[in-house]
Amino acid sequence: MILILNTSGNGLDFVLDEKYKHVDTEKQSISLPIETERFLKECDAKWSDLKAIGVVVGPGSFTGIRLGIAYAKGLALGLNIPVVPVNAFEIYLQETPDAFVAIDSGRGDFFVAANGLEPCTMSIDEVETKQMEWPRTVGHKPFNLNVALTVIKRKLTTDIDEPVVPMYLRPSYAEQNKKC
Repeated sequence: MILILNTSGNGLDFVLDEKYKHVDTEKQSISLPIETERFLKECDAKWSDLKAIGVVVGPGSFTGIRLGIAYAKGLALGLNIPVVPVNAFEIYLQETPDAFVAIDSGRGDFFVAANGLEPCTMSIDEVETKQMEWPRTVGHKPFNLNVALTVIKRKLTTDIDEPVVPMYLRPSYAEQNKKC
């Protein structure tokens, strides 16, 4: 079984094989361990059933992403199983490979990527122009976390050991407002 965690947005999202659950919470750090254990019990699964843990590494909430990665790495270390990173772009593009992905950052711009376009940020004006190079645009609706299972299984079959690090497409508020 593969457990997938998403803490990159509001609340918590879990997938265990084909089962999905969303939990609304304002305190991800407090709820994550409790809700993970509750989700496993609801799925009639034990920690020892897990063969890997997938974690969404971004883009999204700076703190949420770091929390999810740290928790996934801690679990994986204790269970002696791999942790596999997956980003939102991979999930969208797995389902719609010919799409331009534009995710509202909530800060007046968009996180964007597509096949042939490396992840970056763009203004709305840039998005309106650039998206015309692809037949469709996605990202305005939340991604389907169940699709991440396909991406993670593919990654597990390769010999590439991808580092589990946050996908940050711009500096944090603290870095932007740093005074020398």
